[in-house]
Amino acid sequence: MFSVPALKILGLKMRLETEGLKTQPNPFVIVANHQSNWDLFVLGCAVPRRTVSLGKKSLKWIPFFGQIYWLAGNILIDRGNAVKAKAAMLHTTAVMQEQDTSIWVFAEGTRNLGRGMLPFKKGAFQMAINAGVPIVPLCCSNYKKTMRLNRWNSGNIIVKTLAPIPTTGMTLDDMPALMEQCRAQMEACIAELDARAAAL
Repeated sequence: MFSVPALKILGLKMRLETEGLKTQPNPFVIVANHQSNWDLFVLGCAVPRRTVSLGKKSLKWIPFFGQIYWLAGNILIDRGNAVKAKAAMLHTTAVMQEQDTSIWVFAEGTRNLGRGMLPFKKGAFQMAINAGVPIVPLCCSNYKKTMRLNRWNSGNIIVKTLAPIPTTGMTLDDMPALMEQCRAQMEACIAELDARAAAL
């Protein structure tokens, strides 16, 4: 609802290479890179059906958007309360297993401002392993430093999904290797997307 008209108003040209999301059966965990608050508009058009996101509790208080975000079933985490945060993470496992719903997570936990991916947090990978569902890496070219708003063409952005990474049979002991595998694949993909976006 927000993304399509916003991209036109901002003059950003989007190329989606996310066909795999349409055929990937629920549930799964999407792990995406997080550049800025513009991700709401940039990545909103890539969200597949029956997918909710993991977000910080304070999002609920943003006028209009926050209420829609909460009512749509997105999962809010209170990062300042470890007990409540853990309970919310456990809730995501039930959501995926019982409601045929996938979870979208920015694994960096905060915006990287286009300076390269920050270290990944464990939450997305722990959820995927606990639920036994695959991880689908979603990569967005670095637009934060290159977009120039208030122009007819403010910039080119490419969003691409990679092959699902299965977690069946994994335990939490496998999590560090899983995180490194996902991060390495995403870094290589983002570098490729940056080169292609610059040539458009």
